[in-house]
Amino acid sequence: MKNKTFPIFLAFLCMGFGDVVGPLVGLAKESFQLSNFVAQFLSFSGFIMFGLLSVPLGVFQDRKGKKYLLVMGLIIALVGLIIPIISGMYGPKVEFSISQQGSFYILLLAILLLGAGATTLQVAGNPIMRDVSPEGKFSSNLSLAQSVKAIGSSLGFLLPPFAVAYLGLDWPVLFPVYAILIAVTLLFVYPLKVTEKKDSGSRPASLVSCLSLLGNGYVLMMVLAIFVYVGAEVSMSSGVPILLREKYGITGFGLWISWSLFFLPILVGRFLGSAILRILKPRLFLILTVIIAIVGILLLLLGSEILVFAGIIMVGLGFANIFPLVFSITVDTMPEKTNELSGLMVTAIVGGAILPPVMGAVADATSVTIGFVVPLVAVAYIALVSFRK
Repeated sequence: MKNKTFPIFLAFLCMGFGDVVGPLVGLAKESFQLSNFVAQFLSFSGFIMFGLLSVPLGVFQDRKGKKYLLVMGLIIALVGLIIPIISGMYGPKVEFSISQQGSFYILLLAILLLGAGATTLQVAGNPIMRDVSPEGKFSSNLSLAQSVKAIGSSLGFLLPPFAVAYLGLDWPVLFPVYAILIAVTLLFVYPLKVTEKKDSGSRPASLVSCLSLLGNGYVLMMVLAIFVYVGAEVSMSSGVPILLREKYGITGFGLWISWSLFFLPILVGRFLGSAILRILKPRLFLILTVIIAIVGILLLLLGSEILVFAGIIMVGLGFANIFPLVFSITVDTMPEKTNELSGLMVTAIVGGAILPPVMGAVADATSVTIGFVVPLVAVAYIALVSFRK
């Protein structure tokens, strides 16, 4: 079984590469001298693929299989990374300009394909982990897989500063590094033999059967939980550096500090979560982890510097396992609808494109600190969900 889970964990590592759109916004804005709107369009391009592709991919997966879709996702992402490489967008530090529109459009296409690949990997990767996991270990393995995904996500923050400072390379070095890791993952995933669990009496998935599940109050509640969670996480990851800079004057290495205070606890929390879930039931752990997140956000609103730093760490720990818990609890409740549920819940990741602008509008109207009320309300909703049987 371990031999079967290892390639899936590698796929989750590659899944995290889709999160590179976050740090790329600031890097591309500086390199191409872009306006804020055009730079943010990169982030929108990555997230919109979750909204457009997830449900159709869930239907397609029901017919072709999860492993087929997993391989397809890796290939799509690899093509997206090869395009800027063959265009020469890598290597020593270079100066871009807005006149190099061709380079920007190549980058935009790469982000679109990388987002499409990450979407495909999400739709296939989450449910296929159930197929390769021993009975009762799905939640813990999925939590561990999400921590591996967090490692892939962190490369987008950690690799560019290291490449510039020590190797004399610019941020596009991400493309060949990601491409090599995806190619290695393909070598492990392609020969993998997976016995996919499927209810023999269930009907084939369709767009109608997929969307009709939203008429089930339980499914709608859990899909909305994913929507607001992802929106809250993106709001926090983008809001924390702004808070540290505007309220406490932290600049320069603010990105590193924000990563260490928020993303590192998420990474640690997911590794711990995979162990805790071997002892605690998923629903009880969801209640505990949501309470930690709420307390953390409340500390942010109090305004004291020490409490703010403590709150950021607590939110990271609290956020760490919400996605895998909500996903696994839902799928374990309706295993015969795994593909449809996977498509719907990955579609809900589009919440990462909706809630952050709302938080920004609240912050503009009041203050940066008050803007954190938006993720607080989102997590409060998840708390209500966790107490529902």
